[in-house]
Amino acid sequence: MTVTYTARVANARFCGFSKLLLAWKGSIYKVLYKEFLAFFAMYTAISITYRFFLVNDQKRYFEKLSIYCNHYASLIPMSFVLGFYVTLIVNRWWSQYTFIPLPDRIMCTLSGGVQGGDEHGRLLRRTLMRYASLSALLILRSVSTAVFKRFPTMDHVMEAGFMTREERKKFESLHSPYNKYWIPCVWFTNLAAVARCEGRIKDDNTYKLLLEELNDFRGKCSMLFHYDMISIPLVYTQVVTLAVYSFFLVCLIGRQFLDPSQGYPGHDLDLYVPIFTLLQFFFYAGWLKVAEQLINPFGEDDDDFETNWLTDRNFQVSMMAVDEMYGDLPMMERDRYWNDSNPRPPYTAATLFVLRKPSFQGSTFDMASIAENLEESVTRNHNLALFNRLLGSAPSPTGFMGGALRRTSAQLQRLTHSVSSDASFSDAEDDEEKSLGRSAGTAGSMPSGLGLDTTQSTICSCGALISTCPPLSDVEFHKQVERDGKDEEKDEKMMEKESLVPKIPPPTAQASAGRSPSLALGRIKSQFCSSSATNCSVPDFFSFQPISDPAKVMTPKPQPTNSKAEAVSLLTVPSHEVSIFPENSERKQMLADSQWLPSNAQIQCQRVGLGSEVTGSGSKVKE
Repeated sequence: MTVTYTARVANARFCGFSKLLLAWKGSIYKVLYKEFLAFFAMYTAISITYRFFLVNDQKRYFEKLSIYCNHYASLIPMSFVLGFYVTLIVNRWWSQYTFIPLPDRIMCTLSGGVQGGDEHGRLLRRTLMRYASLSALLILRSVSTAVFKRFPTMDHVMEAGFMTREERKKFESLHSPYNKYWIPCVWFTNLAAVARCEGRIKDDNTYKLLLEELNDFRGKCSMLFHYDMISIPLVYTQVVTLAVYSFFLVCLIGRQFLDPSQGYPGHDLDLYVPIFTLLQFFFYAGWLKVAEQLINPFGEDDDDFETNWLTDRNFQVSMMAVDEMYGDLPMMERDRYWNDSNPRPPYTAATLFVLRKPSFQGSTFDMASIAENLEESVTRNHNLALFNRLLGSAPSPTGFMGGALRRTSAQLQRLTHSVSSDASFSDAEDDEEKSLGRSAGTAGSMPSGLGLDTTQSTICSCGALISTCPPLSDVEFHKQVERDGKDEEKDEKMMEKESLVPKIPPPTAQASAGRSPSLALGRIKSQFCSSSATNCSVPDFFSFQPISDPAKVMTPKPQPTNSKAEAVSLLTVPSHEVSIFPENSERKQMLADSQWLPSNAQIQCQRVGLGSEVTGSGSKVKE
């Protein structure tokens, strides 16, 4: 029977495996002691012959041969070849155990699937289960020497109760040159079909489940048969065996202690007994013995599978399950935790320490560093987080304009500091525009979502007035404004080097006064996006303010009307003061008027800095 020592190594302690070294059954000493004694006897015989029976010339020749053998013995790949071979053997050994057919699943299916408490129902269940056990016995007789010794003939099988006399005649009447372990499985399927027709098996799902369990059982029997037929390639076993035996045959000569007076390197000491050579033989030869013992676990070695015990256990358990236990149920009653929402079985005095251990919540549950880092992050970004929450909860009335103005972000950044104050603006208009930009900072806004660290709002009035509002917190956004200013100064220098920027003359007063500007929603995209620009970071949330004084809608500064007017840059446009956005009724009228804008109308913009206004004119620019 298999040597079991699991309980002796249940707990790791000081020299826990040392107690196992004294065991004899299943030990390496029992397996290897004969080979070990043979090796030591041959080594001793060669040593005695060298010391007492050889003359001096023969000794010198033997010493040279010993040094030669010791030098080249290391060329034999012992560890490499033997390690892979033993690994293959151990994996094969465990796989064969997993394919031993066990009747537990079939017996549960039969007990619940084949109905009938009468004698016929009982006979059906016991016969079906006996057929499955007979199939397992036949395959174990074919692969296990222990089972074959117990049941050497079919007469012994019949006398043991696995087969009736009529079944034996039927079995022997079926002539086949191959192993006939599968015949009881066919009997099982035929009898299950009869039970289905008789109504003992209530539905097709149960019938299907029963046949699936039988096929799984028969598949394991087939795998055992194939494991027995298909062995590890013989050449592999031969190579490993030759490698081990040849190595230690060479060591019999190469590991001899030579005469120290001859002064050979490494032979300064004569110990007579080669301790480390014997240990090496013990380890390598023992490794080979492990493979030899596990290559066929259905033999009669100490660690081979106990197939006779498995046969007895499977037959007894399966018959009890389908016969005595059929329909046998204990009386149902309330358990002791019926009214307890948190049931906990009691602990003995030896296991009370388990109650003191807290329940496992996860490997990161008690990591305090995560909470500390989170608090630091919240403290550092408290103002910005609060600002984003406020903006996220406030709807923006100009969300429909975000898409068009977002695409003009790159051009608006270039306009930030590239253009100085236009001469067409008067001092009064500049002051009024600054006051308008400050007053517009209280309008509703939305977060940009373009990765801006500073959040600003913008006013859009008739005439496409767009104004960036001052930040809510100068402390939070002051450093970002300085960085934006430096980047815009670099952009200004690069744009001054561009010689292909077209020059557009300023519009005349007549063209400007021809039509009242309006909020041309459909034209904003084409007016602002006069050149292809990338969508860069820019405040893209705007607010509206009503215009209470219509006289202030568009007050352009008079421009010279001669045809040779001084040309201005595309980035320099005349500014118009717009103070307040019109009321709802006027806004609808202005939206209608926006349809009369010329298709080639250009909106010229000017932006001085953060918090300033970008104004535009609805007039057509003369080319």
